[in-house]
Amino acid sequence: MSENAQELQRIYRQRFHATSAYRNRVWQVLTRLFFNRWIPAGAVVLDLGCGYGEFINHIEARQKYAMDLNPDASQHLAPAVRFFEQDCSVTWPLPENSLDTVFTSNFFEHLPDKECLKRTLRQIFRCLKPGGRLIAMGPNIKYLPGLYWDFFDHHTILTEASLGEVLEMEGFVLQQVTPRFLPYTLVNAPEYPLFLLRLYLALPWLWPLKGRQFLVIAAKPH
Repeated sequence: MSENAQELQRIYRQRFHATSAYRNRVWQVLTRLFFNRWIPAGAVVLDLGCGYGEFINHIEARQKYAMDLNPDASQHLAPAVRFFEQDCSVTWPLPENSLDTVFTSNFFEHLPDKECLKRTLRQIFRCLKPGGRLIAMGPNIKYLPGLYWDFFDHHTILTEASLGEVLEMEGFVLQQVTPRFLPYTLVNAPEYPLFLLRLYLALPWLWPLKGRQFLVIAAKPH
């Protein structure tokens, strides 16, 4: 196991173990009430930086893939999910035009630099089918000037605008750019009743008040 993989194991066991059950319940709501509308049930989906599989285990899809450098991720994935343990910026073991959706949440900021991000976006573009989508969430530095650095493994600073700009540079077409979507993090945060999350998703006028993460959805042109 590489030194990077060992470090990821330590960080994420410490950071997420205590809240894993609650995180799963949260993502059940998010996938059912929000993300399912963007992903057809017959889609082929890859969860990039899948963590413990909270998204990919719950989304409805015909075929599911997950990618992460943390070897622990495989232990948390549903049996139907095929796992790739690898650096996302090198060639993916998938053919061109094979994915309907690539989803990623709170991952791009962990990449070591923007060159790594561009290489990753090129792999996403290569593997997406024409018309396929990238759905990306992440902390928006505009609304988190100090809190952003509370996590040791945050490296690459992004806003909805800077991510949108590089996506267009790499050939994507922006479909939705939301500067403020979900609150920042579940780490060291209260475990609120899930009916509040359902209410929040149903009332988008609340997002600018509480949202600290961007949501950017971009497509590979036909």
